[in-house]
Amino acid sequence: MADVHHFGLILLGVSAAIGAAVAANRLASRVPIPGPALFLVAAALVSDLFPSLESALSIRTVTRIGTVALIVILFDGGLQLGWRSVRGSAWPTLSLGVLGTFATAGVMACAAHLLFGFSWIAAGILGAAVAPTDPAVMFSVLGNREAGGRAGTILKAESGANDPVGIALMIGMIELATHSDGSFWIVVREFGLQMGVGGVVGIAAAILARPILRTALPNDALYPLRALALSGVIYGAAAAAHGSGFLAVFVAAVGLGDARIREGFEVERFLTSLAALAEILVFVALGLSVQVAALGAHHLWAKGLALAFILTFVARPAAAAVLLGGTRLGSRERAFVMWGGLKGAVPILLAALAVLEGVERARDLYGIVFVVVAFSVVVQGTSLPAVAARLGLPLERSPSG
Repeated sequence: MADVHHFGLILLGVSAAIGAAVAANRLASRVPIPGPALFLVAAALVSDLFPSLESALSIRTVTRIGTVALIVILFDGGLQLGWRSVRGSAWPTLSLGVLGTFATAGVMACAAHLLFGFSWIAAGILGAAVAPTDPAVMFSVLGNREAGGRAGTILKAESGANDPVGIALMIGMIELATHSDGSFWIVVREFGLQMGVGGVVGIAAAILARPILRTALPNDALYPLRALALSGVIYGAAAAAHGSGFLAVFVAAVGLGDARIREGFEVERFLTSLAALAEILVFVALGLSVQVAALGAHHLWAKGLALAFILTFVARPAAAAVLLGGTRLGSRERAFVMWGGLKGAVPILLAALAVLEGVERARDLYGIVFVVVAFSVVVQGTSLPAVAARLGLPLERSPSG
């Protein structure tokens, strides 16, 4: 009976936390602070008040929660975008998603090495962690709203495309850090394998899944569950083949976004609701894994804020300005994309991978990445609607929203 009592307390706490997070979403809809910012910061403060929560939630558990959450978020986001929407913005999306991630990671690695004395490998890991934008935050802030022109579509598509790039880059950097006889070729090889296999699996899945999703089932309630199971199969197949499961999931979802599938509206509603729950869980879990008081050690707060300023006002704008220079985007759309590179769960997850593998100064890197992310979701996320309005690109509800 003691075990039943203990489990009941856990269930009570988890359910109450989810209910409070849903209520916070309602609050976030009335104030300019994005929901992810509330979840992340509030959970971090709670972990300080109740230190046992941090010890009860291991980094490995956090990464697994984050992985499952990101699969759902990417699959839902890709379905909402669809290939027709992405096709017109394919070049800026790919250039920002691939080249922009490398450029941002390089600038941040140089800053971490030159300003704070991190070794080049540790600095490279930090740069790889903070380079990707985040789909959970981006889809949360933009939601069913669209900015004028293609800027909103580019930001959403980029946030889905560059996460697999950042993850593959991080895996390569960790391989380099954990092999004493390794060379940078390890990073190149791992990145190529992750992207190549993930892309092929995603395209194949988009083709093979269409007839499956059009097949009738005996119960209407099974259609959303079939789509959810499909996302897990796609991720698992790509990961088992040593590819990027996240890239496979996003590519497949974009390819399926314009397909006519059975009970498509119900499937979309279910996945969107599940993605909202996944967003809550991942940011709460990530927040609980950090103790705010510990960030004072080694001046992690100061280092994180300094790097956040460099990332927000130098690295991201410079990379976006160069890569979007040859596109047909107007200057206002370009400025919106430059400001809209929001960070979130993915950078913290990448830093968590470094902690799991025991790389040099991993705990310091984890704290710094948390500060960078907190700055991004609070400052950039809060200001994004105002920036859009100032640029003459007000965020308006899409017809489907």
